[in-house]
Amino acid sequence: MDKLTAAKVFVDVTQSGSFTATADRLEMSRPMVTRYIEAMEQWLDIRLLHRTTRKVTLTSAGERCLKDVELWLEQADGLVAMSDTSEQLSGIVRVAASMSFGFSQLIPAIHHFMRIHPKVHIDIDLQDSVADLTQSQIDLAIRIAANPDPSLIGKPIAMCQSVLVASPEYVASNDKITEPNQLTKHSCLGNKNFQRHLWHLTNAKQQLSVDVDCKLTANETTALLYASICGAGVSVQPTYLANKYIENGTLLPVLPEWKPDDMTIYALYSSRKNLSANVRALIDFLQSYFKENPW
Repeated sequence: MDKLTAAKVFVDVTQSGSFTATADRLEMSRPMVTRYIEAMEQWLDIRLLHRTTRKVTLTSAGERCLKDVELWLEQADGLVAMSDTSEQLSGIVRVAASMSFGFSQLIPAIHHFMRIHPKVHIDIDLQDSVADLTQSQIDLAIRIAANPDPSLIGKPIAMCQSVLVASPEYVASNDKITEPNQLTKHSCLGNKNFQRHLWHLTNAKQQLSVDVDCKLTANETTALLYASICGAGVSVQPTYLANKYIENGTLLPVLPEWKPDDMTIYALYSSRKNLSANVRALIDFLQSYFKENPW
């Protein structure tokens, strides 16, 4: 029985906590998963896992072996990559991203990547919630954050700057906004994932936090963008979405001398998964692409 596959099955079971889940993820039968685990235990002459009807957990010996097995798999993947003289990537990469960044910036980048690597298949999961990468079988998550999940490895691929915007109609029909505190008297649009709508703004000399009252909220940035375009009020928008509407006059900057906090756009992957050549290539490509194609 293939020791490399057995090792991959063992590592996956430790991540999924279930023989059935691993069977589904690796597209093999549950009895085959059991056979691979039993083979690993026979080769190492130790019991690696506690099995019950409800869950699977590592034994103390299994915990000691896990990091060595993961390192061995990483080295094996490296050797395979070195021996691949075709230099042509193939296979599938599952990517998660927010809806707003996914359709406005990631899709064009992915299109260019796939033209370079035509044998690579990309599956994109657009969601604004932070998914469990292992449970959702996600290879790479593109996330905008001030502090990314410490359980994941993150590589910065771009910066996310934001701007306050409103439609020309809204600006013309409401009191002029000349300072941040005046936002409390305006219709502001907020993300419903935040219980309190506290907008942190900075200019050259000062930093202020304004507690705004958002009568219209949504769980997705693009919805708030179009609400601002419709004249519903002022919203905080990432420049990767707002810039083209500002350039064509559909939206106007509000308090342009005041900037919301910048955040970093990260490519995140699980520290317990072996980073494939496909994922590594995609991360490097995205970092280069967004540097060469600023929004």
